[in-house]
Amino acid sequence: MFDRAQSEALSAFGDGTVFLERFLEKPKHIEVQLLADNFGNVIHLFERDCSVQRRHQKVVEMGPALNLPEEVRNQILTDAVKLAKTVGYRNAGTAEFLVDRQNRHYFIEINPRIQVEHTVTEELTGIDLVASQIQIALGATLESLGLIQEKINVRGVAIQCRITTEDPSKNFQPDTGRIILYRSPGGRGVRLDGGPGYTGAIITPYYDSLLVKCTCSGKNFEKARQVMLTALAEFRVRGLKTNIPFVTELLKHPTFVEGGKVWTTFIDDTPELFKAAARGSRSHKLLRYLAELAVNGFKVAGQQSVPALQSDIVMPKFSNYDEFSLLHPCTTGWRNILVSEGPEAFCAAVRKHPGLLIMDTTWRDAHQSLLATRVRTIDIARIATQTSHVFKNMFALECWGGATFDVSLRFLTECPWERLKTLRKLVPNIPFQMLLRGANAVGYTSYPDNVVFEFCKKAKECGVDVFRIFDSLNYDENLQLGIDAVKAAGGVAEAAISYTGDISNPNRKPYNLQYYLDLTAKLVKAGIHILAIKDMAGLLKPKAARMLIGAIRANHPDLVIHVHTHDTAGTGVASMIAAAEAGADVVDAAIDSMSGLTSQPSLGAITSALEGTPLDTGINEDDVLAINSYWEQIRLLYSCFDPNVKSSDSGVYLHEMPGGQYTNLLFQSQQLGLGNEWIAIKKAYQVANKLCGDITKVTPSSKVVGDFAQFMVSQKLSEQDVIEKADILSFPQSVLEYYQGYLGQPPFGFPEDLRNKILSARNLPKIQGRPGKSLPPFDFKELKANLEETYGLSNFNEYDLLSAALYPKVFEEYKEKIDTYGDLSALPTRWFLTPLKVGQEFTFDIALGRTLIVKLVAIGPLNEETSTRDIYFTLNGEARLVNIVDTVTNANKPGAAKLATRPKADPKVKGEVGAPMSGIVVELRVSEGNVVKVGDPIAVMSAMKMETIVTATMAGKIGQIHVAVKDSLSADDLIAVIKKEE
Repeated sequence: MFDRAQSEALSAFGDGTVFLERFLEKPKHIEVQLLADNFGNVIHLFERDCSVQRRHQKVVEMGPALNLPEEVRNQILTDAVKLAKTVGYRNAGTAEFLVDRQNRHYFIEINPRIQVEHTVTEELTGIDLVASQIQIALGATLESLGLIQEKINVRGVAIQCRITTEDPSKNFQPDTGRIILYRSPGGRGVRLDGGPGYTGAIITPYYDSLLVKCTCSGKNFEKARQVMLTALAEFRVRGLKTNIPFVTELLKHPTFVEGGKVWTTFIDDTPELFKAAARGSRSHKLLRYLAELAVNGFKVAGQQSVPALQSDIVMPKFSNYDEFSLLHPCTTGWRNILVSEGPEAFCAAVRKHPGLLIMDTTWRDAHQSLLATRVRTIDIARIATQTSHVFKNMFALECWGGATFDVSLRFLTECPWERLKTLRKLVPNIPFQMLLRGANAVGYTSYPDNVVFEFCKKAKECGVDVFRIFDSLNYDENLQLGIDAVKAAGGVAEAAISYTGDISNPNRKPYNLQYYLDLTAKLVKAGIHILAIKDMAGLLKPKAARMLIGAIRANHPDLVIHVHTHDTAGTGVASMIAAAEAGADVVDAAIDSMSGLTSQPSLGAITSALEGTPLDTGINEDDVLAINSYWEQIRLLYSCFDPNVKSSDSGVYLHEMPGGQYTNLLFQSQQLGLGNEWIAIKKAYQVANKLCGDITKVTPSSKVVGDFAQFMVSQKLSEQDVIEKADILSFPQSVLEYYQGYLGQPPFGFPEDLRNKILSARNLPKIQGRPGKSLPPFDFKELKANLEETYGLSNFNEYDLLSAALYPKVFEEYKEKIDTYGDLSALPTRWFLTPLKVGQEFTFDIALGRTLIVKLVAIGPLNEETSTRDIYFTLNGEARLVNIVDTVTNANKPGAAKLATRPKADPKVKGEVGAPMSGIVVELRVSEGNVVKVGDPIAVMSAMKMETIVTATMAGKIGQIHVAVKDSLSADDLIAVIKKEE
């Protein structure tokens, strides 16, 4: 710090002399405004409190100073005048003091100029300081100007906020770029002193980041504070970060509210100030998304075309309900028993229920199986309250877990936790069910046990009632962990047996009836509430359903049995009715337009077939048809993700491919250029399953077999080729991890000869027993600290913590998209998927009571140097401009200009040292090969009137240095890489 102070002083004044002064803890910074003429006359215009600072730069100033004893105030004013007279001071100036906790004051300096905060004094006294100084310089006396000490009085209270282009969450890192919208406040008690703030202005890193000064006054402190808060709320600055949300939070902090009881390190000592959410960038980020979509094409992975539905959705009419009642959620349903009496009473009530209960999978598995899980929350929420009424007799709605979690983050840029909480508010009466992959939670690998327990706890808090727990290999130890975690969270533990093979065929071994009965007995002993038969491929034929359900019911008369299937072969409805007749309490179905093929069997078909029978579901056929009319439109809206499977496939009885994977694998095959090899992939799937040891195939084991099959087809490998070349083939990672045992132990063992050949050639260890059992507890505290450092205190929550633990890379990409495009959850799906054309306009509600009218006005020409375009919109009638990189034109144009960009430091890699802000490198303190420890100086940067030392983020040896002295850097540009010493 001493060196930096010397350097700055020498650079600015030609004199590097530095004095060490007395240390004062939490002092107030008080300054006195002075005016002096050429005839030895000096007056003060009272004082200002400038204590709210960061890096010794003032953020908020006010006058007069509150909480200052009158005798101290008078002494400071007297000393200021005395100092000025002693040195023969002329014109305007400011005497600055520090006041310690004992109200002792200390002189700092006299600033011989008009200061930024002079507007506070002007509002307090009514005296124009700039005009007075000019007149004094021209020879006027204070008296001739009417500036007599006894006649100068303070009127009320004034507060000034400096509005800057800085990001407080990143240590007030200056932001640069173009302002695409600038709108300022006004009205009584509001004064603005503008700088470079206007629509279209370019903010560079070479000047002070001050955009505008806002000074507000009132008859007392509270009035002035309220006027300032209103003014801050009325500011609209879009296109780059500002400190407005931070200053707003500061003015609302209890310490400030209490008469401005602040001190010079108040900002540093009050971390909660940084929890202020970034405000006002949502619509700008939305326009960036729309601009990218218009110029560069589809933004959602897997989208092949625009939606077939290009009109507004028509909401259905329900003849059995008045429209007003459907505006509010229904409060009658099966969940009431569960909430009031607990899982055991809930299950007893289900068991006593005379008819067949239905679980609707439309909100999860149905659209996963048919539309690649791409249905957004907004389209489920739109029909949710109506669903709560017409399906109040349902056992549950499956709405979460499995691929939903992954796809929400990865492709839809939605928080899966927010989806769950949103739907729970709209449907309080019907139980929600999720799919839990046992020890894999909602991921594709094993996690430490505390991750699974914490996940179930949070899922229950957000609205999940029934957890369908399965393991892709039916591995009882993985199942047991899931059961324990669910019961610890207070949920209903529905353990699932993943069904494969055909128990009605005595030649299909080894998965016979006894295998499933033995597994059922284990699960009942483990303390489950409900048993699920999870027929993920649609292999459960009607005869097999009667045999399996009948035998389980005979052995366990009080056990609730829930049956799930897919309709790939076309026998789903018959199998579910057979299961119900054999004693199943609940079966799964999907709304008609979202049923069949690789989805679940038709809800309408099952309810209609059982109407008037002892198994009557109690669901009205007219209501099913009304709900179906909505989902018919949704199916068209998401047609761009429909794999266009036209017919049933009885070949599923041979390849045994799960319904959810069938369409996904077909799509993946097309993406990998293997679309014409689909028949070959289905055959290879059978072979891959055999090479894995004939396993149950459901996520993640189905992914292993699917990856294996695609690998074999792409490499043109036969079964014999794989066996012979197992030691040299480049197997997919998922296949290697399966053979290692990361998914657990298959019920009938691994093919050990092949396994040994694969693992020994690569020196890979075998995992014995439950994979997660040997994993150390996950360190949530460390993850939280890393997230705080990366994203800032206000930009993540407790649910993000779990998302990052489960899907670290996907979560990073999700946060990057949110940072770029903002929260897109309210954007209608038509415009989320359809590029706007020039002249097109649409309207939607971005929040309750806030409507946006968006119109694409023009797409500007390509800038050959930067490969960018200016995209022109109007937003609620105001002109907006977004500049984006045209990646499509640039990629397809021979010799197209490439953006000259520096590599960025990855904030998650400790050894990558990045620029903390935009600025110029004035000094490099290290060379390649130097050994450094944490905190050692790496480089010195200068920007915005200050020098900043960039320090080592870890101990090690300096690797490559990416910058040189005098280089201009942008924020986060990579400066150097530190490598751990060996």
